[in-house]
Amino acid sequence: MAELLYRLGRLSARRARTVVAVWAALLAVAGAAYLLAGGTLASGFSIPDTPTAEVTERLEAEFPEASGATGSVVLHTTDGTAFTLEQQAAISRLVASAADVDGVATVVDPFVTEAERAARADEIAQGRQQIAEGRAQLDEGIAQAEQGQAQLDAGQDQLDAGQAQLDAARAQAEAAGALEQARPQLEAQQATLDAQQAALDAQQAALDAGLAELEAGAAELESQAQQLELGAGLLGMAEEIRQVSADGSAAIASVVFTDAQFDVPEEAQDAVIEAFRAERIEGVDVDFSASLATEVPKILGVGELIGVVVAAVVLLVMLGTFVAAGLPILTAAVGVAIGALGALSFSGVVDMVSVTPVLGVMLGLAVGIDYSLFILNRHRRQLKAGYDVDESIGLANGTSGNAVVFAGATVLIALLALNVTGIPFLGLMGTVGAMCIAIAVLVAVTLTPALLGMLGMRVLRRRERAHLATAPLPAGPPLRPMSTGGAVVRALAGVAALVLLALPATALRLGLPDGSSEAAGSTTYQAYTTVAEKFGPGQNAMLLVIADLPAAADQVESLAAQAQVAARLFEVDDVAAVAPVATSDDGALAAFQVVPVEGPNAESTERLVKELRDLSPLDGEIPIAVAGQTSGAIDISVKLADALPLYLGVVVGLSLVILMLVFRSVLVPLIATLGFVLSYFAALGGVVAIYQWGWLGGVFGVHDPGPVLNFLPTVLVGILFGLAMDYQLFLGSGMREAYAHGASPRLAIVQGVRAGRAVVTAAALIMASVFGGFMFAESTMIRPIGFALAFGVLVDAFVVRMLVVPALMHLAGSRAWWLPGWLDRLLPDVDVEGAALERRHPHVEHPTVERVDA
Repeated sequence: MAELLYRLGRLSARRARTVVAVWAALLAVAGAAYLLAGGTLASGFSIPDTPTAEVTERLEAEFPEASGATGSVVLHTTDGTAFTLEQQAAISRLVASAADVDGVATVVDPFVTEAERAARADEIAQGRQQIAEGRAQLDEGIAQAEQGQAQLDAGQDQLDAGQAQLDAARAQAEAAGALEQARPQLEAQQATLDAQQAALDAQQAALDAGLAELEAGAAELESQAQQLELGAGLLGMAEEIRQVSADGSAAIASVVFTDAQFDVPEEAQDAVIEAFRAERIEGVDVDFSASLATEVPKILGVGELIGVVVAAVVLLVMLGTFVAAGLPILTAAVGVAIGALGALSFSGVVDMVSVTPVLGVMLGLAVGIDYSLFILNRHRRQLKAGYDVDESIGLANGTSGNAVVFAGATVLIALLALNVTGIPFLGLMGTVGAMCIAIAVLVAVTLTPALLGMLGMRVLRRRERAHLATAPLPAGPPLRPMSTGGAVVRALAGVAALVLLALPATALRLGLPDGSSEAAGSTTYQAYTTVAEKFGPGQNAMLLVIADLPAAADQVESLAAQAQVAARLFEVDDVAAVAPVATSDDGALAAFQVVPVEGPNAESTERLVKELRDLSPLDGEIPIAVAGQTSGAIDISVKLADALPLYLGVVVGLSLVILMLVFRSVLVPLIATLGFVLSYFAALGGVVAIYQWGWLGGVFGVHDPGPVLNFLPTVLVGILFGLAMDYQLFLGSGMREAYAHGASPRLAIVQGVRAGRAVVTAAALIMASVFGGFMFAESTMIRPIGFALAFGVLVDAFVVRMLVVPALMHLAGSRAWWLPGWLDRLLPDVDVEGAALERRHPHVEHPTVERVDA
């Protein structure tokens, strides 16, 4: 590899214009691909096979009309008074206008909803009164029926007595033998009694029919009463779910799109916002929820550009010339542009989270500058030692460039390993980051040598060029190993500091940013805080619970089952309100809106989601499941937390293998990997302290602390590992080289640190500057990533690599380079620093006077 890079470097220097033209063409192709195939970026996250995702898929199948994405428009009066009738009418006009936007299914008018709610309450009150009146009428009818029955019973008794008398008279006549003479009279009396009985029977039938009707009416009335009370109970449990605040000063207009959450075109969201801003309502402010107004983060903002400027200043101080300082930034910019445009060109065919290309830019800038700097620094050192320009470029590319390729490969592998987590958006993030790293490496080993060839000796200061023409560079001061006591103090102090920094990481909580973490002046923050203040914090954390209801014989049974589920949900701690929102056509599936007591990132809300799931099946017979944006974020955090140990284990194992290959040692990889683990948890501790606990929140713009971005710890593992390997390679290989050339183990450590500390210091400061610029990005997801990487790089470079690792290696002495013979024979010789190349191309003095004057 070193020989190949040596030849590539010389060829690039000789064919500099061709190489520059090729990279310019690649940049143009990437730009054209983005313009032709680029799509939109998603501002949300989803992971398949989570409980929320499964419920969402079922809801889309059962309630397709309600599967569209939703957003909220929050309106409130500026003086805190209730909306006037004129303001309400103006808001209703805006709602109607927004409902006509293409891609919008409906916009819920809050005042219409509240009027319907009030009307429903009035209906219940009137219904109760009507039922009371109906019961009174039924009671009166029943009393009358009972009175009529008593009269009928008395009449029947009289008829029965008359019939008995007639029967007795007939018997007497028959006994006296005068039956025939008395028959006409007896028959006449019998006919009269029969007629009276028939009339009485008719009256009884009528009375029975009336009683049956009264009983049916009573049953119907009780059914209506039951329905009314069930409805009243449901309305009472939903009392806190409001569209207009209790004081009448704020309202929420809910927007429902025709497309699902991740398919809503940005144009539709912008059109809704424009519709609500089309008319300025005097005394009313309009804000939009994050699902409506979240913008795709800018690839480069003011903070990021300031970070690049700081990196340029570091380069200028180190290199001394604008030409040399500008070269790494130029090459990094080319690599970043190609990587970012190339990644964005795939956004039309794959679901890409908005933070993905930004992460690629962040990495591409940092490593692109550093990789070019490593080669440039080696080239400058060789020029000052008297090397010919072309030969120096080749050797720099074959030695430092070889280390760049190896270091880049470790970062690339670590990022690609994000795919082992099984989380699609995280795997894509790692793939895009790996692509940007690969491009940065290719740019470093081709475009950097080409530009170095075009610049010639101008990469040195004028004084350095003049000095080369007259005298060799003076030798540096003699080196001595550090003292053992000093090494013990350094090791203990460094490890203690790292452990102290890492302590907050033990309290790590994962989540996704909500509206409270947005910039204080943003519309999404204002919408979030208005809802929390006027409607309760739980209104920002709506949950959706579905229940499989038992078969119902009629509507009353179905409503009773819904009320039963709602009541059981309402009994759960930390539930503020419950309301049924939809029922399938066959009544077998019902969906309920559940409002937690606290916001989406509160620990109580996380507990509530778990408790609700643990309740299934309710009463042993009704299965329930939980969905919604809040539960989705919780599920994603849980899955990421579960995947983190596996990924960390993969990276630690990879670290041990790579370092064993490079340094041919057992102890050095262990020490270096331990250092990486300490720097990782120290960086994570810093993130927890600032973004979760709110320490120094004013400095870093954290006004509402909350859980740490759920994918940050996983991404941090891969990136920080790769960068830590860079510093370990450039410092450790110098130690190994000095040891291989005969220096004592402890002296070799000092020589290696002395040889590499300047470039590693500059590289760390540059990376921290670039990453630090992202700490003040507009996106709430980018800021903690920028801090974690900047802080992690500084801790790893200055505490771990330059303080702890050299001290521990000093204490290990000659054992630091011990390797079993059998393992030594198995391991290939990777020769990261290109020592074999230097032996094949020994330095020969060349006349360079003309190049010095260039």
